Amino acid sequence: MRNDIKDLDLVLASRVRLIVIESWEERRVLELIAGLAVKRTMTWHTWNQIDGLTRLGFGTAVDEQDPLCDPEKLLEHIRRCGVHDLYVLCDMHPFLESSRVVRLLKCMAMNCEEDGPVIILVSHTLTLPPELRRLAVSFRLSMPSDEQLTTIVREEAARWSSQNQGRRVRTDNRTLQQVVRNLRGTTHAEARRLARNLIADDGAISQEDLPQLNQAKFEMLDMEGVLSFEQDTARFAEVGGLLNFKQWLRQRQSAFCEQPLADAPKGVMLVGVQGSGKSLAAKAVAGLWGLPLLRLDFASLYNKYIGETEKNLREALAMADAMEPCVLWIDEIEKGLAPDGSDQGVGRRMLGTLLTWMAERKTRVFMVATSNDVSQLPPELIRKGRLDEMFFVDLPRPEIREEIFRIHLMRRELNPERFDLPLLAAASEGFSGAEIEQAVVAAVYAAVARDDEMADQDVVEALGATSPLSVVMAEKLHALREWAEGRAVMAD
Repeated sequence: MRNDIKDLDLVLASRVRLIVIESWEERRVLELIAGLAVKRTMTWHTWNQIDGLTRLGFGTAVDEQDPLCDPEKLLEHIRRCGVHDLYVLCDMHPFLESSRVVRLLKCMAMNCEEDGPVIILVSHTLTLPPELRRLAVSFRLSMPSDEQLTTIVREEAARWSSQNQGRRVRTDNRTLQQVVRNLRGTTHAEARRLARNLIADDGAISQEDLPQLNQAKFEMLDMEGVLSFEQDTARFAEVGGLLNFKQWLRQRQSAFCEQPLADAPKGVMLVGVQGSGKSLAAKAVAGLWGLPLLRLDFASLYNKYIGETEKNLREALAMADAMEPCVLWIDEIEKGLAPDGSDQGVGRRMLGTLLTWMAERKTRVFMVATSNDVSQLPPELIRKGRLDEMFFVDLPRPEIREEIFRIHLMRRELNPERFDLPLLAAASEGFSGAEIEQAVVAAVYAAVARDDEMADQDVVEALGATSPLSVVMAEKLHALREWAEGRAVMAD
């Protein structure tokens, strides 16, 4: 586990005079620097535009007549004093557009004398001007370890207990471990706030709280736009068929979630007919493993300016890394990566960015990509090693169609025992799962319109009024099956 004081001490020992710390935890940064100043027996000062310059962080201005709230006067004062003190300047980023501020910082950053002042810029985000970048060192606080996250959750549970007549917070060890896993990537303060919110409403930490925790973490990390958070991850039982895929996931659940290995599962590709359940299967991975599900929409990444599209993809992947452990679902991936000759090479650059991330990532992000048109998939993406496996999702067999009918009838509070499921399965030959669902919906509408209970005949008539994709696109489906044979594992 990293020791932040030791690491920052090594930075100071190299005689760097300008240090940048980007963090939302200003208080923790100040506590860290206070400990470092004590260790090195250095005097330290803090500054912000409201309080001006204060000594030893005690909140009393160095000069009550002129607290040096103006950043230019502040930097001139520090340069003029020239003592070997630590100066922690909070939220200086709005003033880095001033040429005088930049020049004053540059003068002090170039000072290699042993007794020169050390400037530490602290902000939630800070981009240095080009003339300062090579003179400065960027330092990041370490994220809390699993042990520290567990301690934070237990401390918040103890706090809630003391405020509620000693009542104990109800939970179990498995749920607590999942909460700790899902808190990874947050700061100490963020983890504490999320844990407090988790306990506050009912004094319990249960499986039902995990989706709420994941969504709160997603919103806290401000990921809206390039990624979307899928709140309703399907229960695994709600996916009809896909028996081989289910078994494959069960065998790897422990390796990914509970006892992560060096070669943990990377992800899968699901190819097949439209409406066959690929998207639902992607949701089910997150539901089975108890992980947040993030959806990446390539259409939201595209930008007319050169280089911006690839930058958006890099940011989206970095955000997914911050949400680890999680499932990243890329739907219809071929639409974003397949070059069509008119995109000025954007598709190839997007593919390169994605492949680099897939090869180099150390985070536990399980990628589930779906595709309807395998002829458009780049060969670099589908070769072994990029992903763990490729599954082909075909049209459901009769017994699977019965299961799909049962699922959709129960979802609409209809008793499946009232229906002749073998009859409906036979009548739906060649139908995908999505087409079966729409037939059930149409049958419900028909029954409501005549003010009567829905019957088998309603479903049969709805099926008869539909031309399934297996008929409309018979040639394409045949070609897809031929391609998958020997190249992909049957999902069912």
